[in-house]
Amino acid sequence: MGSVQDNRHTKPLLIASDVDGTLIDDDEKVSARTRAAVQAAVADGTPFVLSTGRPPRWIAPVVDELGFAPLAVCANGAVVYDSNADRVLSAVTLSTDELGWLADLAMSALPGCGLAAERVGASAHDAATPQFVSSPGYEHAWLNPDNTEMSGDEVLAHPAVKLLIRLPGTSSAAMAATLAPLIGTRADLTYSTDKGLIEVSAPGITKASGLTVVAEQLGIPVSGIVAFGDMPNDVPMLTLARHGVAMENAHLDAITAADEVTTSNSADGVARVLERWWGQP
Repeated sequence: MGSVQDNRHTKPLLIASDVDGTLIDDDEKVSARTRAAVQAAVADGTPFVLSTGRPPRWIAPVVDELGFAPLAVCANGAVVYDSNADRVLSAVTLSTDELGWLADLAMSALPGCGLAAERVGASAHDAATPQFVSSPGYEHAWLNPDNTEMSGDEVLAHPAVKLLIRLPGTSSAAMAATLAPLIGTRADLTYSTDKGLIEVSAPGITKASGLTVVAEQLGIPVSGIVAFGDMPNDVPMLTLARHGVAMENAHLDAITAADEVTTSNSADGVARVLERWWGQP
């Protein structure tokens, strides 16, 4: 691996970007400048991959903003999704036994928490698979949830790519500090908002693992990746990449893990770095 200065000037072989707080602005739009920079890289033959905590069904609005349909690492690395073909290429799930163990642990360590599970089917909106299921009283961390409410037992009755643990009024960091030592290596725990929401995946599943799968499929070494992110769930990816870039608005964990800090998601932070290799508007 070269120096940070070398990495700043060597054209990457693959670009990986988080979505919320990174690629899109606070109005969930991709700016014209960022869109042009990404499209210039793609036109030059460099693959662009979304790497997000979002499920496949929340990728379409990003595709519309970008103007093309990239591969996407979804659910914090558990799912690889081809947004052009609307096809889930691979998924790594937590088993029902693992979900049950995690649920018992969470409810014991974080009294009053709510549980939800993210599942995937063959496509983004597979009608045969209820995709986001939550227990009664689960309070969502975002607007306009698209969940199916069911009993706590039913939430845990099918394998899921992600278990969500929600405790309003508590910081996600505090929740993670409580749960992580108890979970150990039996699952992978992270968070993408500090609003009392923890996201748990199968052991070893992170954005870095999902991005590694994509890089292998494309025949690109991970040493050729530049990655952009802003939250703790981006840290494995920022560390994996040859050059990890945190946004100015990023969580301290992401800033610490990154090789470089760019401007914020609302100030064309991704574009300002990509223009180093693919010109300026």
